Amino acid sequence: MSVIRLGYVHVRVTDLAASADHYRDTLGMDTVADEDGRLYLKSWDEHDHHSVVLEEGGVGLVKLGYKVAESADLDEYETKASAFGARVERMSKGDNIGVGDGLRITLPSEHTLELYHDVEYLGNSTGNWNPDPWPREGLRGIGVPRLDHTLITTEDPVLLERFFAEVLGFRAAEHLVGGPDNDELVGSWMFCGEQPHDIAFVKGEQGKLHHFAYHVDDWSSLLRAGDIFSMHDVPIDFGPARHGITRGETIYFFDPAGNRNEVFAGGYRTGPDFRTVTWTMDSAARGINYTHRELDPDFLNVVT
Repeated sequence: MSVIRLGYVHVRVTDLAASADHYRDTLGMDTVADEDGRLYLKSWDEHDHHSVVLEEGGVGLVKLGYKVAESADLDEYETKASAFGARVERMSKGDNIGVGDGLRITLPSEHTLELYHDVEYLGNSTGNWNPDPWPREGLRGIGVPRLDHTLITTEDPVLLERFFAEVLGFRAAEHLVGGPDNDELVGSWMFCGEQPHDIAFVKGEQGKLHHFAYHVDDWSSLLRAGDIFSMHDVPIDFGPARHGITRGETIYFFDPAGNRNEVFAGGYRTGPDFRTVTWTMDSAARGINYTHRELDPDFLNVVT
């Protein structure tokens, strides 16, 4: 039984047309479905039906979807989540276009998380037989290859970390701690595979989204992304820079609705024997923006 990865992020946007331009033309995602005020998109190196859903009407996170290894895993996750005290319900094939039966959980942070296994397979843009390293027809905009992770906020990071560890089997790669004795959990970066984090959360308002991130190949790809943001007048939060936490390279930016996105490269490899790294609040600026060792106070406060 295991959670494989972040499968999709579903967000609200104020103007679907403007947001479509951002996600398709600037980021380079492809539209796979457009129905009932929702736009379903995938990146060129993703195989499943979609990874981002844009829903017109407001701003912020609707739900997150994580793919599990086997359909039978859903029964065990349902039992564990219910025993933890979370609100759980079954979701049916068709509730999400292209996604089969699954489990819908209201997290202790009041976010909606969906678990599923069956999903329509569309394949990536290069195929599985003697593939090229990227699509021959070229990349549109940045050409982000895939969704990577998300960061949400919660009033109780300890409780949310317990949920992800005890119910879903995630492990903490890094902690941010505070308080007089550095024993208060401020943030946690958790993984289910071998990357630095598949989800992260910091102390803050219940049910809010801080950002969701796309993987890009390397520092050079990140710098090219920065050029494209400038060409398209995309508002930059900060970067290009390196994180101390996760060692990743980053640019944070905003979609037209004000949802924060990130392009992320680098990082390190985790695994079952990985030992949690701890950062203290007096080093939080270096942890988040290691390059400049400074942090705008609004960075952790601006959420949608």
